[in-house]
Amino acid sequence: MAQKGVQLDRETFSCSICLDLLKDPVTIPCGHSYCMNCIKSHWDEEDRKYIYSCPQCGQSFTPRPVLLKSTMLADLVEELKKTGLQAAPADHCYAGAEDVACDVCTGRKLKAHKSCLQCQASYCDEHLQPHYESAPYKKHKLVEPSKKLQENVCSRHDEVMKMFCRTDQQLICYLCSVEEHKGHDTVSAAAERAERQRELEGSRQNIQQRIQDREKDVKLLRQQAEAINLSADKAVKDSEKIFTELIRLLEKRSSDVKQQVRSQQKSEVSRVKELQEKLEQEITELKRKDAELKKLSHTEDHNQFLHNYPSLSPLSQSTSSIHITPLSCFEDVTAAVSEVRDKLQDVLREKWTNPKTRAGFLKYSREITLEPNTANTMLLLSEGNRKATVMGQQQSYSSHPDRFTDYLQVLSRESLTGCCYWEVERRGGVSVAVAYKNISRTGRSIECFFGRNDISWALDCDNSYTFWSNNVQTPVSGPLSSRVGVYLDHSAGILSFYSVSETMTLLHRVQTTFTQPLYAGLWFYWYSPKDSAELCKLR
Repeated sequence: MAQKGVQLDRETFSCSICLDLLKDPVTIPCGHSYCMNCIKSHWDEEDRKYIYSCPQCGQSFTPRPVLLKSTMLADLVEELKKTGLQAAPADHCYAGAEDVACDVCTGRKLKAHKSCLQCQASYCDEHLQPHYESAPYKKHKLVEPSKKLQENVCSRHDEVMKMFCRTDQQLICYLCSVEEHKGHDTVSAAAERAERQRELEGSRQNIQQRIQDREKDVKLLRQQAEAINLSADKAVKDSEKIFTELIRLLEKRSSDVKQQVRSQQKSEVSRVKELQEKLEQEITELKRKDAELKKLSHTEDHNQFLHNYPSLSPLSQSTSSIHITPLSCFEDVTAAVSEVRDKLQDVLREKWTNPKTRAGFLKYSREITLEPNTANTMLLLSEGNRKATVMGQQQSYSSHPDRFTDYLQVLSRESLTGCCYWEVERRGGVSVAVAYKNISRTGRSIECFFGRNDISWALDCDNSYTFWSNNVQTPVSGPLSSRVGVYLDHSAGILSFYSVSETMTLLHRVQTTFTQPLYAGLWFYWYSPKDSAELCKLR
């Protein structure tokens, strides 16, 4: 009984993977314990599935549990070893739950060393010896231990399936070949294996070649990524240096302007004070002279008056008239600095916010369609709702709250955010516009009219161009074209209109802040039947 108790203890503290006493024991969340290295190796094989399971109970864990050594279990195992009752040297040869067991062993079975396809059984080293020593067994086909030997036996005839039916693409036994598979294209399983082995090798070669090709591609991409990173790092470093120089230059220019203004200030103030002192002296002299004349005018003795009158000193030469002009000398400096700022902003905005070529714009092209429920009833939509044409009579549209009732206008179905580019091919007088969705739809007030309120922007295109925003019109010069391109950078608040022909010419650019998604819009001049505009397909 004591020996049985010791055996139970030894098994209790054994790893079910290696079947040996626990080494660096760890306990996983389900409560089962394993050697640290055994469970790590087991989970490493499952790593690509991102699901980690217990070899004993099958419970799965996600993410992979963190393994910490169980100090108590380690101490118990060490105490067990001190008793001299640790596992026997060959204990690791016993079959575990995941091993193929010897079919001959009785009691606790050993691990199978080989499986025999003829015998349809698996054997440990000891019970395998007859296959090496006995002549009848030497012809048997031995393979690595397998739990699937029964799959090699015909379920109908209970015979080993050594043939393959190419007609039905399945393994069969000899009896099958002369019964239900009679007349079929049959070969030995070995022959079919050899044929498929060649195919497999060809597939492997193809796969290996593809692996090599993809590894080369990955290497090139890695090199490209490194090159991009290096280039970006260099650009950032160089840009920081240039901006530092630019800031230093601006600070130097700012200091020069400040010094220039202060110098001019000092000179102008000095000149004004000098004139002020001269005028104050003249005032003092005039007051003194006025006092003499006043005194003489009050003399009652006529003879005395006439006697003193010639002795009065004459007035000194008066200072020339002072003309006070509005202070504009410093305003010119402010205007010049503002002009520099505006030009710098324009340069930076042009360089970094807009594409440079039509091909660059086309990268941001959007497939835009018109929303029938917004179209005025005098507009006919066609070409998959991309084209609007002015008609001579009303169209049979249903009533809808989104419809423009008076202006010949229509909005797009798609909202526009981020960077977008689209082109409009027009015939006749058309306004190419963008607007917020909450623009008014009913009536003839400016709240409904593209460009005549603060929630829409429009470029009128006819025999000339005019830009409208918040009911303010701005004449626009540029080459007339039947096609107008529109570029929107919503987050940057940039809206640009281009004349598109063989080249692209900027007509007008808006810099503002957009607080809602925008919708593309079209407006047609009154009494212009057959005028049309189409949102072009750019892809």
